Amino acid sequence: MEKLKLLLLAFFLGLSINSWAQKTEVSGVILDEKNLPLPAANILEKGTTHSVVTDFDGKFKMSVSNPNATLVVSFIGFTDQTVKLDGSKTNFTIRLASATTALEQVVVVGYGKGSRKNLTTAVTSVKADQLNNGVISDVGQLLQGKVAGLNVSSSGDPTKQSSVVLRGASTLNSSQGPFYVVDGIPGVDISIIAPEDIVTIDVLKDAAATAIYGNRAANGVIMVTTKRGGKDKTQISYSNYFGKEYVSNQLNMMNAKQLRDFTSKNNLNFTPENDKGADTDWQKAVLRDNGALSSSHNLSMSGGGEHGNYFASISTINKEGVLLGNNFSRLIAHLAVEQFAFDDKVKFGLNVTNSNSKYANVPQRNTVLLQAVSHLPVSPVKNEDGSYFENFIQTSYFNPVAMIAHGDDDTKTNNFVGSFTTEVKLPFGFSYNLNLSYQQLNSLHGEFYDSYYQKYNSANFYNNPDPPLTKTLMNFGVNGSALRSSYQNSNTIIESFLNWDREFGDHKIKAVLGYSWQEDVLGDGFQATTTNFPVDNVGYNNLALSNYTSVNGYVVNFGDSKAYQKKRLISYFGRFNYNYKDKYLLQGTLRRDGGSVFGENNRWGYFPSVGGAWRIDKEGFMKNQGIFTDLKLRASYGETGNSSGFNAYTAQFISGSLGTFYYNGQQVGAYGPNQAANPDLKWEKTATANIGLDFTILKGRVSGSVDLYDKKTTDMIFNYSVNPVLVPVGTIVANGGNMSNKGIEVGLNINAIKTKNFSWTTNLNGSHNKNEITKLTNPYFIGGDSIRRVQPEGAGQTGSTLQIFKEGKPLGQFFTLKYAGKNSAGVSQYVAKDGSLTTTPAIGTDYHYAGSAQPKFLLGWDNNFTYKKFDLNIFFRGVFGNKIFNATRADLFRPSTAMTTNILVDAANESPNDLNSYKYSTRFIEDGSYLRLDNLTLGYDFGKVGKYIKKLRIYETVNNLFVITKYSGIDPEVEQGGTAPGVDSNNFYPKTRTFLFGLNVVF
Repeated sequence: MEKLKLLLLAFFLGLSINSWAQKTEVSGVILDEKNLPLPAANILEKGTTHSVVTDFDGKFKMSVSNPNATLVVSFIGFTDQTVKLDGSKTNFTIRLASATTALEQVVVVGYGKGSRKNLTTAVTSVKADQLNNGVISDVGQLLQGKVAGLNVSSSGDPTKQSSVVLRGASTLNSSQGPFYVVDGIPGVDISIIAPEDIVTIDVLKDAAATAIYGNRAANGVIMVTTKRGGKDKTQISYSNYFGKEYVSNQLNMMNAKQLRDFTSKNNLNFTPENDKGADTDWQKAVLRDNGALSSSHNLSMSGGGEHGNYFASISTINKEGVLLGNNFSRLIAHLAVEQFAFDDKVKFGLNVTNSNSKYANVPQRNTVLLQAVSHLPVSPVKNEDGSYFENFIQTSYFNPVAMIAHGDDDTKTNNFVGSFTTEVKLPFGFSYNLNLSYQQLNSLHGEFYDSYYQKYNSANFYNNPDPPLTKTLMNFGVNGSALRSSYQNSNTIIESFLNWDREFGDHKIKAVLGYSWQEDVLGDGFQATTTNFPVDNVGYNNLALSNYTSVNGYVVNFGDSKAYQKKRLISYFGRFNYNYKDKYLLQGTLRRDGGSVFGENNRWGYFPSVGGAWRIDKEGFMKNQGIFTDLKLRASYGETGNSSGFNAYTAQFISGSLGTFYYNGQQVGAYGPNQAANPDLKWEKTATANIGLDFTILKGRVSGSVDLYDKKTTDMIFNYSVNPVLVPVGTIVANGGNMSNKGIEVGLNINAIKTKNFSWTTNLNGSHNKNEITKLTNPYFIGGDSIRRVQPEGAGQTGSTLQIFKEGKPLGQFFTLKYAGKNSAGVSQYVAKDGSLTTTPAIGTDYHYAGSAQPKFLLGWDNNFTYKKFDLNIFFRGVFGNKIFNATRADLFRPSTAMTTNILVDAANESPNDLNSYKYSTRFIEDGSYLRLDNLTLGYDFGKVGKYIKKLRIYETVNNLFVITKYSGIDPEVEQGGTAPGVDSNNFYPKTRTFLFGLNVVF
């Protein structure tokens, strides 16, 4: 009997072991350090290609090949963790360490991923929960103040994207913005991304990190990773917010009483046409009465099975501007599907996003802003009969409220991005990827100015463009004028690359070799203008109702003759990473780009890079020390290029219309060359040397990094003036200039306090950059080593410029008159070129260098507190050491014209006899430094509520709570992008203070 029992026991034990050998089911949950679930975490059975991802609760279930298998758990922003099965336990609770306590998170780099601990390059990662909260519709604002060396500036205009500059300006011919890669698709318009769908953003800074993208990477690369589906049952998530925005600050203009007192004291008189006994606050008159409303909704659903997953979301945002008639709305639909096949050795991916946006712009926005501050308070908005007040006898004096009411300026865009990817796991550590993507942007724009605008034609209506453009005289036809345009941009990309990932004892090798083909078609469409409509309510929707032929001299504007462009880019790229004992790390990359936009003699460019790192903490002499848990020294060098900011046909000879000439009693069209060919035009190249140190101390409580860089741009492309004898057009786009950026970046992450019920983490980042134009010449260039520019052309300021391109000076160098106070007669005087004082300075001749718009220091300080279920975020950011040319203040500092245009309150002590007081000079250059409490968010997490709600969190956010600054303008956050940074010129859309309430629910 005992033998029978033993035989049965052996049989069932063997059966059990055989069952384990065939199939072992394991499950569990992946949590972070706060015991919060991590959705979309990856669990891989080591040594196989079999993997699953967690659902929205952080749960997973999978089958492994044997009971002693090893699981590798990873999640972007957290340390990988290895779990060894022991054959008995089948349910696991696994907690991953955050990147704030260990520099070992997974980082997305070009054509692959890497462990932060083994990076040889400068990369900063920002997780979704670290991004800025608020009424935000673009990625730039999400990152504002979060990344050392990233300078982001934004206005209160909901229709305008932020300007983003990484490690200083690198060129004179483009917006300076970085190159965006979304889910592996290069060059994506980031307006298609819903902020709620973002998992992480990786900012690639040095050339060793960005060189894999070659000619498009001179301004840095930003990698955006969006959410993917989990396994098993469907997860549904919903989030929303409702907000209200108010103008945070306005210029202190004189009211009616103050201006009457000033004019009476100085024997000045209003004209009867202007003085109607009113007391109008014109800045308030163009604003919404009770603030601007905003709302956003995001609904997502995800799920999957053993061999696939999906994620789908739909997002809406509606945002009113604080100016009348100004609003913005966007609808984004997103679908991501992954399907595994052939024993999970092949993965197919489909990623589709469509974004539909509507922009209601303020008609002639910048002129409205100018008129709102310069209009006399004694003039009313409306006459007694209800019509709008106007005085057309006075030139350039227009009612800004009437301008908004009688004009329309609308834009509709539809942005589609789709990609299909295939990844094949091959033997010997190889994998093959084929990525196909297509992007299409359709833009429909319309402007209509009804017959009311016809009255402005006789009163010198100038537009007021953003610097460095100069104003032009507008004409609105008769009986209404309209503009309609429809353009389409498309982008097709095919990328194919082979990865190799192998270990040979202490040696690890990762390599990628690939090919990329891209074709862009831009400006495929048309534009037309017309005038003379039978009624005003037609708008821009039916141009056929107009009768422009009866208007003498009217010419239809068909738009830019160079709008249509077709570009092609072909590239070969490779990267090699070598790792010895996780101690010595080496990386090399090379990309060869061929682009159709350059001269036929220089179509191809090479962009190499090399980087190395030494993980000092892995050395034997570090074993017994208790300070560092991670210590790594990095060094890299690489070259990248810039192919943006100029036309696809820039290097080619182009003929076109040159107007008309009188011949044989008729005006005959003239045609001839209007662009010179340059067969030698080549890439701008930006070379960056970087030395960095990453560290973690005090058992993971403190971590950080320090980077020193030297970035040099050579062969800068610029439109040079040349001798017409050599080039009949008189200009040529050529290589010639050089620019330098040198700086330091510091990032620090501190887990200051962590108890059972309370925690405090603080993150600090700071950076300093020095920019300099080191060369500005070309063999054909006839302008010397400097170019005066930025000409706002305020009243009485004809010919005055504010900045200069100059060798040895930074981009944004102010160059103007030097104010020297007032002489004995009370007249403003200036320092002449020879050092003497003068009250009649010569424009350009008596100019002096007067500081730079480039900030010396950028700061971001993020604090996160938790107490039980409460969480509090307090975020400060600051910009220091930059100058702002307050041209707005200068134009409102004209006491001699106080009877025709309003002046600032602090101009009350100025004398109308001083006709120099308002001249653009150092008097109006101010310190632009500021420290802003940018975000204050208080939230409460209810956790699981009832049967169906797995998580519920509510929060209240205040943006731009206060700003500490000496700047006297509306706000010191003046434009920092482009080639005319730091100029406040009657075009500043008011910054807002936002109050919003939101919730996040997971079902």
